[in-house]
Amino acid sequence: MRYLASPAQLRASLLRWSLFTVPIVFGLGFLSSRISDAGPSNPWFDALVKPALYPPPATFGIVWSVLYVLLGVALAMVASARGASGRGAAVAVFGVQFLLNLTWSPMFFALHRMSVALGILGVMIALTAVMVMLFRRVRPVAAALVLPYLAWICFASVLNYQFLAMNPEADGAQASDGAVRVQL
Repeated sequence: MRYLASPAQLRASLLRWSLFTVPIVFGLGFLSSRISDAGPSNPWFDALVKPALYPPPATFGIVWSVLYVLLGVALAMVASARGASGRGAAVAVFGVQFLLNLTWSPMFFALHRMSVALGILGVMIALTAVMVMLFRRVRPVAAALVLPYLAWICFASVLNYQFLAMNPEADGAQASDGAVRVQL
């Protein structure tokens, strides 16, 4: 026996992992957005002065949907690489980075903490760069699938910075009745 698994078995393993990771990554991303009341329907966000770089609101739903699918597939590729050196570290860095991703929307949209959200993005960028390097060692294609996400969170950090610079009084601002709104 020359191989531990046949090519067909490897493809089946990737498919099984993808059927688990893609819905989880996509679903948690969607849930974070919904809980936070992210987007133009949020009264606090709607009142902010928008930077010139701010794209049409529909862009965010489309881009994040594609990115979450890519992240889920990349994670599946790495997770299905049983026995690969560095697999555990790569998955662990993904997990930490993704948890930070899930905290960004509540921090920005629900708690109105733009400066903290910007810090989260900075850490996410650093961890995602590390994740790309670790994924590359396990599955180079998985690393390539993460690059659009890295580019997008870099763009998001520029937007976050511009929102903060243009609306410094809104950083940490409470709702008019003093309550922080979190929509479930």
